[in-house]
Amino acid sequence: MNLSARATYIGGPTALIEIGGLRLLTDPTFDAAGSVYETAVYTLRKTMGPAIPIDGIGPIDAVLLSHDHHFDNLDHAGHVALTRATRVFAPAAAVERLGGATTGLAPWQSAELEGPDGRLRVMGTPARHGPPGGDRGPVTGFLITDAGLPRAADVPPIYVSGDTVWYEGVEEVARRADVRVAFLNMGAARVAEVGPAHLTFTAEEGVEVARAMPRAMIVPLPA
Repeated sequence: MNLSARATYIGGPTALIEIGGLRLLTDPTFDAAGSVYETAVYTLRKTMGPAIPIDGIGPIDAVLLSHDHHFDNLDHAGHVALTRATRVFAPAAAVERLGGATTGLAPWQSAELEGPDGRLRVMGTPARHGPPGGDRGPVTGFLITDAGLPRAADVPPIYVSGDTVWYEGVEEVARRADVRVAFLNMGAARVAEVGPAHLTFTAEEGVEVARAMPRAMIVPLPA
């Protein structure tokens, strides 16, 4: 039995991945266009709303949350998605802040999800949210595989990068897994107040990922 996967792009870093009867939501951002987020050092303004509102998403088996401390990856309505999800996977540092159904995943640590068509394994992967010594972490990526050993080929590895740049941690993901679908947070995000360095994949870095994962379908998320 081969399981088919379906992805629906919602906006920013947010996508709904449906596989094995399970519905996985990446970095939930559902606030309306024009929303403003004030921090101590900068102000973010949302320019485009979600393609699907939070009330139109339906059941959520798990949220794959790369990090909880930036509004462009978890906004106010996104917190509603967390309360509706059966499970939330996030960096270990987020567990105390989020509580509830949150499971912290360190790199290469995994947990399982039981679905109507079998079990999926969700594994944390290395991520670095910016340049060496200037990243805005902690963040995590995710690797989704089949947890039913007799059917290990049913779900080819799916990689969800989270907010990261190209560095040796992403290379390690490519070495460890024969990734077939890679959701990459692209757009070379920058915040002038914290410096000129990019905080997510540039186009050139996306090409590097594609070279390192030659059998993967690349799905860019303009995070």
